[in-house]
Amino acid sequence: MSQTELAGRLGISKSYLSELERGEKKKITLDLLERYAQIFNIPASSLVFFAEQVDEGKTEHVRTAIAGKVVKMLEWMSAKDTV
Repeated sequence: MSQTELAGRLGISKSYLSELERGEKKKITLDLLERYAQIFNIPASSLVFFAEQVDEGKTEHVRTAIAGKVVKMLEWMSAKDTV
């Protein structure tokens, strides 16, 4: 899914989504978190868990490793839903 499509589905601007994905925006509303979780069919608590892990690490290496795992998990969940 493109950033433009996801931003539209979330009801936010593409630039705001980009800032969230780069970690520039640390605070989001619970409503936005729930919409994101619903779109990707993942519990909001899982997103919070991954965010906490990134904040604890504070290094780009840790952020990149966790981001890669999140993407793989989302791809797996997406593939699971299409079967």
